[in-house]
Amino acid sequence: MSAVTYRHLMGSVVFLALVGTSQPPVALQPVQPALFAAPNSFVNALADVDGDGDLDLFVGFNGAPNRLYRNDGGTFVDVAAASGVADGRPTRAAAFGDWDADGDADLLVGFAPGAGPVLQLFRNDGGRFTDATTVAGLSMDSGAVRQPVWVDMDSDGDLDLFVAFRDRANALFRNEGGRLRDVAAEVGLADTRRSVGAVWADLDADGDLDVIVGNMDGDANGVFRNDRGRFTDVAEEWGLAWGGRTPRDPANGTVRPCVADVNGDGRWDVITANYGTPGLFLSNGKEWRNEAVAWGVAADGRYDSCALADLDHDGTLDLYLNGTVTQGRNWPDYLYRRQGSRFENVIPSDLAAVTADHGVQWHDLNGDGTADLALTGQGPHALFANRLPDSLAVRSLRVRVVDGRGRATRAGAELRVFAAGSTRLLATALVDAGSGYDAQSDAPVHLGLPQGGRVDVEVTWPANGRRRVTLVRMVAVNGREVLTVRAR
Repeated sequence: MSAVTYRHLMGSVVFLALVGTSQPPVALQPVQPALFAAPNSFVNALADVDGDGDLDLFVGFNGAPNRLYRNDGGTFVDVAAASGVADGRPTRAAAFGDWDADGDADLLVGFAPGAGPVLQLFRNDGGRFTDATTVAGLSMDSGAVRQPVWVDMDSDGDLDLFVAFRDRANALFRNEGGRLRDVAAEVGLADTRRSVGAVWADLDADGDLDVIVGNMDGDANGVFRNDRGRFTDVAEEWGLAWGGRTPRDPANGTVRPCVADVNGDGRWDVITANYGTPGLFLSNGKEWRNEAVAWGVAADGRYDSCALADLDHDGTLDLYLNGTVTQGRNWPDYLYRRQGSRFENVIPSDLAAVTADHGVQWHDLNGDGTADLALTGQGPHALFANRLPDSLAVRSLRVRVVDGRGRATRAGAELRVFAAGSTRLLATALVDAGSGYDAQSDAPVHLGLPQGGRVDVEVTWPANGRRRVTLVRMVAVNGREVLTVRAR
């Protein structure tokens, strides 16, 4: 073992990276392939829409009726028509979030321009969805919708809505008692570049959620620093303007930015899925430097999505890069497994053969403690169960972060897991604030761990210029139960 130390908010912390340990083979098993066989899907997002304790799956299609798969203990059935979300319009985006603060996940869907509004908000009442677009004042009849994110931007306790657009200024709808009002121009987020992906996180650890916006067609990316509700683009200053792709090349762009602690030093790193060479930017606390070549992920291509999870529960993050399908070419997907200070492609042949693009999500869908893989694309919208030996599968936590009233309004909150009674960091993660391809899930965070036993779980919620910390001590690691933490 080798130890890396860094200065954590709460003091000196040691991260133990496991080097040279044996790793189990990658075993991803197709789930209900006949059910998930339909092609031409774009987005996938997850939430427990019916309150039964497991994650249900929404899939948006490019002209076929959208599907909502109810999860019955790991077995799925399509209930979209009965639930009121089986729209047949071409769908480009989806985000689950508790807009009305009643304790269940509502659904925003972004459609391609056509008959009807391009944004539609569905209120969830016990698993049955009704159109609340007009009630919310969310009137928008045109625009190429891309990334939506429900996030409490102003720390007032309810979820606001950010939406990136490919062909018009990005929007930020402030939630004012359930009514959504676009304030993007007022706060500095009405960027008119050709945006696609976005993710929110407290990148500079100052107690406010910032946002990275991936832009296409040769436009530089935006990285908007949040200073008490006013946003300033610092992409050039922080070294993230081009995401590792060729600057100003109209054939290049960033489709999806991801944020994770890739190297385990306690800082938030940035991964970019590009048209062009992907980027892997490690933070030194002041700026981000591209280490994609050194880490083995600089394969030039056309990528739609990035998603990270601890596939094998060794305490390090693995990376899925989803290649697109365009102009008759299926650009390859990569499943990068962490091997020391590099990633190595270990994608199984049956997974590589799936004509996937756009959506990719890692979540525990069958309750066995492992992160399963959900894809969308021109081929089947496939679902793969991650099969680890039981001794490894139980070495994980699922953590749900809620506010003081038990509502899921904490998108962008930070999780850190420590060995019990120590400052030895075992895992870090973010509550979903923009994921997959133009999607957001309302789901417990999955954290694989390099050890079992008991751990301390720390949740940091950036709000109003403060980093509020909640610590839960002596949590038993069993891979099965969901730990709910109230971040006040």
